[in-house]
Amino acid sequence: MKFFIDTANLAQIKEAQELGVLDGVTTNPSLMAKEGITGKDNILKHYVDICNIVDGDVSAEVISTDYESMIKEGEELAELHDQIVVKVPMIKDGIKAIKYFSDKGIRTNCTLVFSVGQALLAAKAGASYVSPFIGRLDDISTDGLNLIAEIRHVYDNYNFDTEILAASVRHTMHVIDCAKIGADVMTGPLSSIEGLLKHPLTDSGLAKFLEDYKKGN
Repeated sequence: MKFFIDTANLAQIKEAQELGVLDGVTTNPSLMAKEGITGKDNILKHYVDICNIVDGDVSAEVISTDYESMIKEGEELAELHDQIVVKVPMIKDGIKAIKYFSDKGIRTNCTLVFSVGQALLAAKAGASYVSPFIGRLDDISTDGLNLIAEIRHVYDNYNFDTEILAASVRHTMHVIDCAKIGADVMTGPLSSIEGLLKHPLTDSGLAKFLEDYKKGN
């Protein structure tokens, strides 16, 4: 499973990259605003800055919601860097745009997916990634992980190339569970990745090894 970090914070992206397990980055207008990145030119520059840190794909989201504007904006984003994947919302014009981009060889990430039907349409249109938001489904007492499993089943039935990108990952167990049920990618905060490092027996075992070493020297 690929590990993406969901942030616009360059320091956190660098930290994840230095860990040696990072495969890409997802971000969105809300995360940009959280870092104080506003204005078109600043946002575009920030995407390039992210691409210069990581080796993998960087999802850059269109702001427009009509077909013609999404095409114009998406092509501009794709020209920024070879690593850019154009992030398109799951709406009617979004599906049309994904088909257009797919035919042009521009990679896409269909975002805000909350059902198997939506994921099926995205794959049919040629999306490179589909992003079901498991955390947001959990928030309304719906099983987000079950959605991942159902999409996996449908995609495997028809050998779709679209990768399942588990989004809105909130914690380490989300990561583990997504890996168990076959998500191709997870994207979440740095804490969800670093949480995989932690286990009390590792800490106590290391402490014991160091204690025994000191006794023998």
